[in-house]
Amino acid sequence: MEITEERLHRYARHIIMDEVGEEGQIKLLQSRVLVIGAGGLGSPVLMYLAAAGVGTLGLIDDDEVDITNLQRQIVHTTARVGTSKVDSATETIAALNPEIRVNGYKERLTAVNARAIIADYDLVADGSDNFPTRYLVNDACYLERKPLVTAAMLRFEGQATTIKAYEEGKPCYRCIFPSAPPPDIAPRCEEAGIFGALAGVVGAMQTTEVLKELLGLGTGLAGRLLLYDAMDVMLRTVNIPKNPDCPLCGDKPTITDV
Repeated sequence: MEITEERLHRYARHIIMDEVGEEGQIKLLQSRVLVIGAGGLGSPVLMYLAAAGVGTLGLIDDDEVDITNLQRQIVHTTARVGTSKVDSATETIAALNPEIRVNGYKERLTAVNARAIIADYDLVADGSDNFPTRYLVNDACYLERKPLVTAAMLRFEGQATTIKAYEEGKPCYRCIFPSAPPPDIAPRCEEAGIFGALAGVVGAMQTTEVLKELLGLGTGLAGRLLLYDAMDVMLRTVNIPKNPDCPLCGDKPTITDV
């Protein structure tokens, strides 16, 4: 693969950076990232990854665009209400950067298909909105030895971390959250609400970590949880140790497949 004249112009602001350059841009063009969900987080993640030149994007989502999505899910438009989110997002990506290939999966990620789909990608970005899916993605990525950048948000707060538990001393998602909190502690966004622009902030942070992982840049979030409070404009990171009793990545795992 080479940097053509058109690519030189499109990705000029990357290429002039010593940390990226032509070699890094080619690496992005050859990268494959699977995005779980084309919702509030998946929308900015997909658009920024496409804009950055990540050559192949996988997108799995079995939902359709609803008018209530549009307050934060910027990859979709009013004209596409009622259509597949995968089709809608693919159309936006094609308009933004025609050279990006999108592999669409109009289905729900399950224990039956998770490992087979994830195995085909270099990295996974999880923007799902429920704990069962987050645990499933975590488990499948660990078993397939794929880095996972996961994020979540509710009301005015967001969080993100990178999971590389196959590396020595690094925790998995189950180490951070051993069990799902009860619904009254962590209600879904349709029950508690979500500040629309928060999706852009957290999604951009998540995408930044994805690009850093692909390029091998800087200090990642593996072993750390990034917390953002939009109401009080507070940003902090918390160190998360590996749990030796974790059923997935601990000393005596009980989860050996999904």
